[in-house]
Amino acid sequence: QVQLVESGGGLVQAGGSLRLSCAASKETFSSYHMSWFRQAAGKEREFVAAISRSGGWIDYADSVKGRFTISRDNAKNTVYLQMNSLKPEDTAVYYCAARGTLASTRYKYWGQGTQVTVSS
Repeated sequence: QVQLVESGGGLVQAGGSLRLSCAASKETFSSYHMSWFRQAAGKEREFVAAISRSGGWIDYADSVKGRFTISRDNAKNTVYLQMNSLKPEDTAVYYCAARGTLASTRYKYWGQGTQVTVSS
C-alpha cells in the first residue's frame, strides 16, 4: 500500500503561483507513473498533468499548458506541480495519483487532495 499526501494548496490571487507537492510513503514511488487531477465544485474530476517513472515523458491538459509544470524527485518520493499565472478557473481540489503502466487509465493510489483557490 502506498500513501500519497498532497500539500501546498491555498488561497492566491489571479496571476499568482503555487507549488503543490505529493509525497509518497514508500520507496517504490519510482516504479509508478504519477499524475495530477483536479475537481472543481459541482464538476467532474479532470486530468491536469502526468509524468512517467523516470520523468522522461510528460503530458498536460490543454487548459494548463504553458502555465503548469509537473516534475518529480524519486530520491524524495515526491511529485510536484508548479502552477503559474493562476486563473480563477483553476480553483479546485487537486489530487495526485499513481498508476503502474502508462497504457492504463486505472490509478492504483490516490491522495486526499489539497484545495487551491484563486481569487479574481
